[in-house]
Amino acid sequence: MAKRFKDILLIGLGGMGYYLAKRLAHEGHGLTIIERDPDLIRRADGEIDARLIRGDGMSFRSWKEADADSVDYLIAVTDNDATNILACLIADRYGVRRKIARVRSLELWRQDAIVSAEDLKIDLVIRPEETAAREIDRLLEMRAGNVIIDVGKGSMQVVAMRVDPGTVLAHCTLKDLARDHKDYYFRVVAIARGMKTIIPGGDDRLRPGDHAFILVLNQDLDRLMELVGITQERRHRVLIVGGGHIGQRVAELLEGTLPVRLIEQDSQRAEELSYCLKRTDVLHGDGSDARTLITAGVLEMDTIITSTGDNETNIMTSVMAKNMIRDQPGAEDNRVGKTITLVKREEYLALAASMGSDIVLNKKVLAGNEILKYIRRGQMLSVAHMYGVDAEVVELVAAPEAPITKGPLFELAGLRGKMIIGGVYHKDEWRIAVGSTLVAAGDRVVGICEARHLPELQRLLLG
Repeated sequence: MAKRFKDILLIGLGGMGYYLAKRLAHEGHGLTIIERDPDLIRRADGEIDARLIRGDGMSFRSWKEADADSVDYLIAVTDNDATNILACLIADRYGVRRKIARVRSLELWRQDAIVSAEDLKIDLVIRPEETAAREIDRLLEMRAGNVIIDVGKGSMQVVAMRVDPGTVLAHCTLKDLARDHKDYYFRVVAIARGMKTIIPGGDDRLRPGDHAFILVLNQDLDRLMELVGITQERRHRVLIVGGGHIGQRVAELLEGTLPVRLIEQDSQRAEELSYCLKRTDVLHGDGSDARTLITAGVLEMDTIITSTGDNETNIMTSVMAKNMIRDQPGAEDNRVGKTITLVKREEYLALAASMGSDIVLNKKVLAGNEILKYIRRGQMLSVAHMYGVDAEVVELVAAPEAPITKGPLFELAGLRGKMIIGGVYHKDEWRIAVGSTLVAAGDRVVGICEARHLPELQRLLLG
């Protein structure tokens, strides 16, 4: 079996670094952090189980103190590209096996680049803006903006949907749903209720206003959509509010296949965008103003993406646009535009979702998850974060003699409220897991849990 826990040196606690540090510490990795800001060091000292070194990533003294010659992974995510690149070169001299660096300005990924990532000893280049833009592009490919995660190489999917009054989900316990729909299987694996994440059991009841995350076999997806009243949408009209790095890149990715309109408040920036985005309608105006949104055609849009540099503007514009579409005279019951909201602060993810945004993204969290996925290679087949809840979807192979192989799922102690076994791949077939499901060694298993319970889920499947 591959070594489960790694010795990791993290350089830079700002932004993405702090998110990563918390996650890596939760998973039990041996973590050493080099950070020059004393305030961040003091904050981390009370929240993160790690060895903290106040120093500079470009100082050999700091590297020596960090025992760099015993490190498995280097993660350099400071705001300075030069520091991150040099850190990878230093790490290579120390014999560090894998080097990860956040590089924004130097275009190492281009085929015609004079210097490549390989030349600079970087194994994984992280670009938060590009990661966020490509995730938005992927989400727009999904059915009706609701299917957010493919599981088991597309054999299963996690569908996110709001529980509206009058739907079959409202006021039902999960046990009742399973009893009333025995002809095919699906499973509610997480619930976002306000700012709270719930990993539910059979007696938990769905309430109007909840966001439910449902795991379903791919062949049963159409039936689930019909059951909950979600129809296929055309999704061919997109409005982007904010023409910064992410807004521009999203427009570049979409404009070849979808009609895209973009609103930018800064007149000079809007003029620049009008020249470089050949097939996007670029408008100059304040996207947080209702009249500007009307002029931009928000009432006819299927997807609204808010990507300005201000958290509050993005959240409130998404909520306002959604209400304007829903409340327009003669609007059809199902004519509600989907919203994708960008926020900079991690704590705003749940807040924006609770206020009605359909999907809320944070570029640092997305980039951080890309790093986590890379580190977990060989240990987990796949991992994904569910938007709007503090929960992970992971796929692992059950090890011989692992606790999960000792009996049916209902006999396992400690699962309730912490984790759900959602699906099992046994004898060349994916099945939605139920209480009587037996897991054998070698079976692929999909588990859902809060991030802090991920080590427990690993122990359950890996022993």
